[in-house]
Amino acid sequence: MHLLATALGLSLLGSCGGLLVASSLVFFPARVRTRLVPWLVSYAVGALLGVALLALLPEALAELPPQAVFGTLLFGILIFFVLEKLVLLRHCHTDDCHVHGAAAPLVFIGDAFHNFLDGAIICTAVLTSVPLGINTAIAVAAHEIPQEVGDVAVLLAAGYSRGRALLLNVITGISGIVGALLAFATVEIVPGVRPYVLAISSASLLYIAMSDLIPDLHRGEIDASGLRQVALIAAGIFTVVAFERMIG
Repeated sequence: MHLLATALGLSLLGSCGGLLVASSLVFFPARVRTRLVPWLVSYAVGALLGVALLALLPEALAELPPQAVFGTLLFGILIFFVLEKLVLLRHCHTDDCHVHGAAAPLVFIGDAFHNFLDGAIICTAVLTSVPLGINTAIAVAAHEIPQEVGDVAVLLAAGYSRGRALLLNVITGISGIVGALLAFATVEIVPGVRPYVLAISSASLLYIAMSDLIPDLHRGEIDASGLRQVALIAAGIFTVVAFERMIG
């Protein structure tokens, strides 16, 4: 039960922790927000890549042969590609968001499903080791901050009040608990599935970083300074490495 409580707590940190920071950023002047959010996106890229490649995948490789791990990774990437085509995954990282038309209902659907996946990812990491779960939760929260800023901005543009927009994002964030509970039950019933879920989790984080965030950075839509992007990506990776060494 202690492990389950830890998994649920870190899942909330990953899904709602980013919202807490994002909710404060929404009240900042637009000129300040437009500078801070792009920096957070670059940092999130480094954190997501670092956790996926330096933490989750090595754990999966410790229990499965490379062909099984990378085959699962490939399968996961294809699945997330299909899910994005179905508009179950959607991401916005600026106030001016036009992803998939940026209709308010898509925010609810996409954010709830995204948080569900995040909860499952964090819980599976916790079941591998609590430090890995903490590292994963930090990386997820880093990505959630700019995403939640974009989501709240979409809702405000659709006519929602600030309070209602934030409340709706909190409600969708609770779906992370559902994902964590499902992952916990699945691993408890079929323990051998855990390394496969770790590989799928890596696919999710890599897909977000490489198909969603990095292309925006290349186009300069959210930050035109390449040097700053590289520095912040490196900072995100360094955070993961430093935490791994600190707990190792």
